[in-house]
Amino acid sequence: MSANVLEVKGLTKRFGGLAAVNDVSFDVREGGISGLIGPNGAGKTTIFNLITGVYKVTAGEVSFQGRRIENVEPYKIADLGVTRTFQNIRLFKNLSVFDNVLTACHLSAKYSIPEAILRLPRFRREEKVLAEKATFLLEIMGLQDRRDIQANNLPYGLQRRLEIVRALALDPKLLLLDEPAAGMNPDETEQLMRLISEIRERFKLSVLLIEHHMDLVMGICEHIVVLNFGQKLSEGSADAVSSDPKVMEAYLGSSGGNKC
Repeated sequence: MSANVLEVKGLTKRFGGLAAVNDVSFDVREGGISGLIGPNGAGKTTIFNLITGVYKVTAGEVSFQGRRIENVEPYKIADLGVTRTFQNIRLFKNLSVFDNVLTACHLSAKYSIPEAILRLPRFRREEKVLAEKATFLLEIMGLQDRRDIQANNLPYGLQRRLEIVRALALDPKLLLLDEPAAGMNPDETEQLMRLISEIRERFKLSVLLIEHHMDLVMGICEHIVVLNFGQKLSEGSADAVSSDPKVMEAYLGSSGGNKC
């Protein structure tokens, strides 16, 4: 098996005459944490949408664990083990924290519709297992004491965390995080850094994240891809990218800043 869980080659997406992503190539190492950075409009979320099948690819290839997945239906890509969070939080806001996670856990349910309607023994056994899984995920993510709260009543930072829990409930092999620290204060961002590292170790998965908080990116990402106007500007380790004059000029500014 390849050492890369995800391989993107010559990825291009055009909307009419506009190339939102133009000939971008990069890899995500199996078990690694990679970052995708750049200003608004650089094409970062478009790349996530191409990887997960939300958008159709104009040109190029996307391979997950050696299998081509460009233009595959999103639910099939999720079944393969690629799950994501969104830049704009997409929770079931009128459901409880627990039910948000339990709903995602049902993807792995093995009972049939008739067994569920009749509440047969396998249905009851499976429901118990799924409830235990949801409880376990909430516990390790520090949300167990909020399990009965309606999702839209959670503080913004905890809604972000809940969305990550729900993605984990789908048993991913590759987790895509779209601006997971958006709206978080420095303490919450520090906690999130530790949490992402713990998730990688505990669940033996790979992570690709989009983020504007440079402290988070430089603190946990082992490999970083920098985009500018839909094209790859630079890539490499945190040290290599942060010292690249093109990156300093395009994203960090002459004063060095702490955001891209």
